[in-house]
Amino acid sequence: MIEINQITTVFLAVALFALGSFLINKIGFLKRFCIPAPVVGGLLFAALTTILKTTGILEISLDTSLQSLFMITFFTTIGLGASFKLVKLGGKLLIIYWLACGFLALMQNVIGVSLASLMGIHPLIGMMAGAVSMEGGHGAAAAFGQTLEDLGISSAMTIGAAAATCGLVAGGLIGGPIVKYLVGKYNLTPDEQESEEVQYENKHEQITSDSFFTQVLLITFCMAVGTYVGTLFSEATGFVLPGYVGAMFVAVLVRNIMDKFKPEAINMKSISLIGDVTLGVFLSMALMSIKLWEIADLALPLFIIVFAQVFFIVVFSIFVLFKLLGKNYDAAVMVAGFAGHGLGATPNAMANMSAVVQRFGPSKKAFLVVPIVGAFLIDVFGIPIIITTINLFK
Repeated sequence: MIEINQITTVFLAVALFALGSFLINKIGFLKRFCIPAPVVGGLLFAALTTILKTTGILEISLDTSLQSLFMITFFTTIGLGASFKLVKLGGKLLIIYWLACGFLALMQNVIGVSLASLMGIHPLIGMMAGAVSMEGGHGAAAAFGQTLEDLGISSAMTIGAAAATCGLVAGGLIGGPIVKYLVGKYNLTPDEQESEEVQYENKHEQITSDSFFTQVLLITFCMAVGTYVGTLFSEATGFVLPGYVGAMFVAVLVRNIMDKFKPEAINMKSISLIGDVTLGVFLSMALMSIKLWEIADLALPLFIIVFAQVFFIVVFSIFVLFKLLGKNYDAAVMVAGFAGHGLGATPNAMANMSAVVQRFGPSKKAFLVVPIVGAFLIDVFGIPIIITTINLFK
């Protein structure tokens, strides 16, 4: 056995992220379906270690003790991006879309838990192929997978990563065909009168050492307070609340307090940069350390659950959400985004909508509502639903 120390494990995570980025730029399929770079690099390393172990050549042990630090940092940056002012910009459409995302998270857990129970596997394994990996994506799958493994559910992280990858591919495949069907059936066209420009973040913010350090100060403060909040809440109620969730909600409070008293102190360019980097390292580290050989017996149940999730989102998008959003061209484009991040991630949603508008015409409302909800508001419903499910079936 080779034991790789903490620092070398971090280096490997960064190197695999870089390898994943390189392969995505070279392989059209990966780029077309918006597969994240750390997923590509991390899963390749996991596949390599699986081959080496199962063939008896070599076993590799990684020190992933820093993984939780990167994870908590990422979720804190998500919280700091959750300005309530953005909800006002989206108006009624944003509220409807947001509520639909909350309903989807609930139904994804119902589907996952129900099918898992029917197939005789632990309900929380089904949840890992529910809202955690579908709406939550690889980040939530890795985070909550670790929480479930700490509760004794073996291979939870591996199952979540596999389900999230299937969801990403499915989310990229179904968005365009759904919109094509809706546009053809209802003869939809973009609103040519739409000219209002909406800008919900200042894209011209400059990153300086002083402003960057201020963001680091805010992030670490929220992390410190939030982890204590999570621990105290769990001890007082017996309800599992991971530290990263506490940090995220403390960050939401801090962001909106800052918006009232000192909004210029928040620099979203810096926060987004920190979030992107920590997510990349966290995902690489989580995925490179998964044990693929542990889920061979669960491949068929996992496929059945993911297929059911895809079927549900297609039916719900076409027959319910499209009509709730106004049954017009903007609604159709938003449905493409919904399919993207409902099964994968916000980049999937943006890729779906970009492909649609390139073919059929612009939709500024969709490009306002979907990123705001998909980037962070979705977690306001999703995470409590996931945590409640964990506590019901732990």
